[in-house]
Amino acid sequence: MLVIPGRKAKDVCDRHLGPTRRDLLRVGGSAFLGMTLGQALQMQQASAASESAGSGWGRAKSVIMVYLQGGPSHIDLWDPKENVPDKVKSAFGTIHSKVPGIDLTENLPKLAQVTDKLSLIRSMSYSPNGLFNHTAAIYQMHTGYTADKVSPSGQLEPPSPKDYPNFGSNIIKLLPPDVPMLPFVMMPRPLQESNVVNKSGTAGFLGRAYDPYYLFPPGDDMDMNKMERINITDLKLRPEISTNRLGRRARLRDLINAGMPALDQAVDKYDMDKYYETAMNLIASGRARDAFDLSKESDKTREMYGRNTFGQSLLLARRLIDAGTRVVEVIWPKVANSDNHSWDHHVGLTERMKNQSAPMLDSGLSSLIADMDDRGMLEDTLVVAVGEFGRSPQRGVSTSGNGNSADGRDHWPYCYTACLAGAGIKRGSVYGESDQTASSPLSDPVHPTELLATIYHAMGIDPATIVYNHLNQPRELVKAEAVTGLFG
Repeated sequence: MLVIPGRKAKDVCDRHLGPTRRDLLRVGGSAFLGMTLGQALQMQQASAASESAGSGWGRAKSVIMVYLQGGPSHIDLWDPKENVPDKVKSAFGTIHSKVPGIDLTENLPKLAQVTDKLSLIRSMSYSPNGLFNHTAAIYQMHTGYTADKVSPSGQLEPPSPKDYPNFGSNIIKLLPPDVPMLPFVMMPRPLQESNVVNKSGTAGFLGRAYDPYYLFPPGDDMDMNKMERINITDLKLRPEISTNRLGRRARLRDLINAGMPALDQAVDKYDMDKYYETAMNLIASGRARDAFDLSKESDKTREMYGRNTFGQSLLLARRLIDAGTRVVEVIWPKVANSDNHSWDHHVGLTERMKNQSAPMLDSGLSSLIADMDDRGMLEDTLVVAVGEFGRSPQRGVSTSGNGNSADGRDHWPYCYTACLAGAGIKRGSVYGESDQTASSPLSDPVHPTELLATIYHAMGIDPATIVYNHLNQPRELVKAEAVTGLFG
């Protein structure tokens, strides 16, 4: 299927505006109007680039997704409200940040000092429609699509090769790294709600060659020293094998494969060549091995990020991006629906957030943004911190069928906050506004699919780009437009 690009139009009657990329014209074949497929794709790229000039198009070479699975309470972190009923008002005080008008709660004193480097979207919003529980909402946030099988509770079936790809898998397929480096790394634990593990954390129908490199150190979620036990033995070259010998093995393999077309055809769907080539390049270069070595960082830097799983994962993310990794996803190091430092604060919100979750987020995220800015890395790296939803404005009420204590908030997808920095994102800015009780957007609502479209846009990828699923059916990366107003 070929998409003929054009400018935005309100509908097909606005002829003076030209056709939309998505809705107006799709034709089969590659010789429409005398164009080859290659020429048509070049035209599509040129059109998208010209449309997006000056609005953040292609500013990012890499992206770090800081995924706050569990759904943090926006009211208790970065969208505090004054003069509201007691059941709505946060137990935490409001503090001024470095940017006048961008107030946060006292939970984020360090982040308050770097608000001049970031933007907050205070109008993230969507209607649940079966997405009230974590896994279903996580799937939407990562793929841009709603899973086929969603029960009334929101739980999903396990990951499947038929799933839509994680956004990072789409990016590395369309924009492979230009150095011998792991293209996509996910750490320090999988996406998870209850026994549904890693749904939307795979390449799905793109094939396993585009799966992330999973860095899940041993230890449970309460183990704050997991990142001290990183095991990357699969990236090491055995002492008895030199790089020259490895190269000879590769050439021999290619020679054998050239005479075995039947075997090649049999394993083609498993992308064995891509696996082998990537593995060989990584092992031979040693680049990834060096990037994973956190001991090369000073104690001061490691303390600044936080000596815990989340802080050290963010520090490692910076090192990986610096070494050439295209996409890093740091997942909040606690299963989505759980206790302690999970963001799923149905009970004990005040104590758990104050003493466990908020300090880790504050130190880690503020350090990542400041450190990358000091190194000039925010120029071409997009940092996004977001969860699958926020928490209910009123404490002690049930919105998803869960029980909630008087000091707990339930799931709330209608309004929440995301934090973005780098790659042309406006600095010291707030996009959108929530209402008096942070229940719904007052202006400029942003759907999770639009946030994904913005990530693709920043990477220089048209969100309407077509990929093909397991049935060879054309599918757009995401059915949404980028929020170009976020860029300055």
